[in-house]
Amino acid sequence: MFALSARRAGVLAAALMISATPALASEAAGGPVDLLAPATGVMAWTLIIFLLLLFVLSKFAFKPLFAAVEAREKALEDAIEGAKRDRAETEQALAQQRAQLEAARNEAQQIIAESRATAEKMRTDLLAQTKQQQEEMIEQARRTIEGEKSAAIADLRREAVDLAIAGASRVIEQNLDSTGNRQIVESFLASLDGKAAR
Repeated sequence: MFALSARRAGVLAAALMISATPALASEAAGGPVDLLAPATGVMAWTLIIFLLLLFVLSKFAFKPLFAAVEAREKALEDAIEGAKRDRAETEQALAQQRAQLEAARNEAQQIIAESRATAEKMRTDLLAQTKQQQEEMIEQARRTIEGEKSAAIADLRREAVDLAIAGASRVIEQNLDSTGNRQIVESFLASLDGKAAR
């Protein structure tokens, strides 16, 4: 990029030699060189060399330097834009994460509320079912007790009839027909139950 061709390098070297000639000439004259004293020849050559150097640098050095600086500036601007884009994307992702977190919290609260409602309903159903089972067990126990009571009463009647028949047969000392006697005693006891029920 900064390499000069041999011809251009030669021109540049000649220009430098020409510009140095007045300084060498005054030194060869044997007098002291006053570098601070204005000399028109030196000034003219300095201006010409400066302009030539400016032209050569603008032709070969400044354009690549400016291009490199502009490329660097563009790269920095692109990096800044990329960072801004990345920051915006990050903020957007963060907002989405927060929204998802809030939605998850709401869903969790809804699930907890539904679970509580389901648990309360199950508890109520279990209490009702338990109460119904208790009532059925009590009713079954009542039926069993009634059945046992009826069976006990029937057993007592049979024994009472048997005792009454045995007692009556001893009293009259004859063996009566036990089936007929049984019916008589049972009808008598039934008539007593009817009177007691009134």
